[in-house]
Amino acid sequence: MPGKQALDGVTVLDCSQILAGPFCSMHLSDMGANVIKVEKPGGGDDTGRMGPPFIAGESAGFIQLNRNKRSIVLNFRANRGKNAFIRLAKKADVLIENYRPGTMDRLGLGYDDLNQLNPSLIYCSISGFGRTGPYAKRAGFDLIAQGMSGIMSFNGMPDSPPVKVGVPLADLNAGMFALSGILTAYVHRLKTGEGQHIEVSLLESALSYSVWESSGYFATGDIPGPLGSTHRLSAPYQAIRTADGYLNIGAPNQANWERLVRAIGREDLLADNRFKDNPSRLGAKMELNKELEITFVQHPRSYWMNVLEDAGVPAGPILDMEEVWSNEQIQARNMDVQLEHKTAGMVRNIGIVAKLSVTPGAIEKSSPLLGEHTDEILEFAGYSQAQIESLRAEGIAGPDALISRTG
Repeated sequence: MPGKQALDGVTVLDCSQILAGPFCSMHLSDMGANVIKVEKPGGGDDTGRMGPPFIAGESAGFIQLNRNKRSIVLNFRANRGKNAFIRLAKKADVLIENYRPGTMDRLGLGYDDLNQLNPSLIYCSISGFGRTGPYAKRAGFDLIAQGMSGIMSFNGMPDSPPVKVGVPLADLNAGMFALSGILTAYVHRLKTGEGQHIEVSLLESALSYSVWESSGYFATGDIPGPLGSTHRLSAPYQAIRTADGYLNIGAPNQANWERLVRAIGREDLLADNRFKDNPSRLGAKMELNKELEITFVQHPRSYWMNVLEDAGVPAGPILDMEEVWSNEQIQARNMDVQLEHKTAGMVRNIGIVAKLSVTPGAIEKSSPLLGEHTDEILEFAGYSQAQIESLRAEGIAGPDALISRTG
């Protein structure tokens, strides 16, 4: 029988905003971690104001990224706010931040500062370019990282202007590398009691995805260009036009290629020297696409899906979001999770991908309102009710906290 969640009892102090850090802490909270979202005065996480779309005034993106978390608004640039933050950091197992390198150090809240107070703290810093190197102090965004990592140079169609990946790949991958680093550091801490500092950059997170392109460049010195939906190492492995839309087919080896052409009634292609083996097909991708399209445009996607599935050829339709979220496989795998939000009503969430058999994750509560849990979090840090009221009255904590207070 499934037991409690794997990260029950782990406290995460999440000072990050927008995407990479919150995406990381979302996965930690899904696995049972107590994630305390520390939000800045004057509106909190910038994602809360990003949109449209909004649902009853709440950012749809913020709702998606911040489920299972609790929110405190705290001005930790003020002395009393800084002291409250330090009290929370002393009780935390993990801290996540994505300020420009040096910001937390200047506030006296950097890794070296907090390590003196909590040597077991795992401190994760996410930035555009990392804490060292000539670009360390530069601001970084997903778009910038996609461009500087080379990804935009080989994405899109040949002879097209640069095209970014449709999802914020650098941000999301940085979040996943941060997650991997935190969990690895946590295993080390379980063995030794020792915390450590983790650095993750958007640039390196994007660059890590260029496995085929970088390895090819290392081997040959050739600079890869955009290929559309085709593959660098095998063909056919691409989107093919049908009578009513596009279909992805994967025939990356000779056995699949032969199954494909027999299934679609194009045995003549087996005798065509242009397509006799994978290197030949790679060298004649345009001709190959034309030959396949002649056949595939004669019938709709559903027809070809049945034909290819019966033949054992990997294939799948290219779905839009409406089609994705009505797809029977997605629904069968509990990937569409509905939760009641305090102001937005019933909202839908992307489900948990890693399905653990003994300690499964859970999406139990929707995203918090700004500063919703300020009092209970301060109580967790050891403050009395009178002290909490004083922090609120002075504009240090709570949804009405002041932006510029420094006392």
